[in-house]
Amino acid sequence: MNKIISFIIFSFLTFNLSYSQCAMCRAVLESSENEGMAEGINNGIMYLAFLPYLIVFFMIFFVYKKFKK
Repeated sequence: MNKIISFIIFSFLTFNLSYSQCAMCRAVLESSENEGMAEGINNGIMYLAFLPYLIVFFMIFFVYKKFKK
């Protein structure tokens, strides 16, 4: 049980710290002076990355619950 909790905590900590862009997006946004566009791109990346993590979390959770019974 402690391994699962530590894995979940570690996953969310690394997910929150991985606030970056791809190389092409970074090059375009560094050349422009619009800070709002860079923030929007970062938020979009985080939004798109959140759903697969959520799906995998629920799959692991339901498998764990099934095997625990």
